[in-house]
Amino acid sequence: MMIENKKKPNPIDIHVGSRIRLRRTMLGMSQEKLGESLGITFQQIQKYEKGTNRVGASRLQNISSILNVPVSFFFEDAPGEHAANAGGMAEASSSNYVVDFLSSSEGLQLNRAFVKISDGKVRRKVVELVKALAAEADAE
Repeated sequence: MMIENKKKPNPIDIHVGSRIRLRRTMLGMSQEKLGESLGITFQQIQKYEKGTNRVGASRLQNISSILNVPVSFFFEDAPGEHAANAGGMAEASSSNYVVDFLSSSEGLQLNRAFVKISDGKVRRKVVELVKALAAEADAE
């Protein structure tokens, strides 16, 4: 019988890491830049994002400050959260939809470009255009 030395990452650590990566990429920030801001290497950021290394509380607080989100952001939709927090399935599924969208290359590019549009009227027109294109695709 072989004894496995490799310890599997905790699902919460994997989730927190994926949320760090999500927010970092939403901001267009590199692993190097985040690491620099924290005084650590980009390799350490990679390990956090994969969940292979656990992020300590004070470091997570620093990351939340640098990425401009509350610490709770990193735990949204965490595995097992729905059991303790019965806040409704609609919220969880809509939040997962946003994560899926922003995890795609196109979604990320669209989000980055969209937030640069300062004119509210133009932003609404873009939303109308996308809705019209989606309705057209549904009709086909």
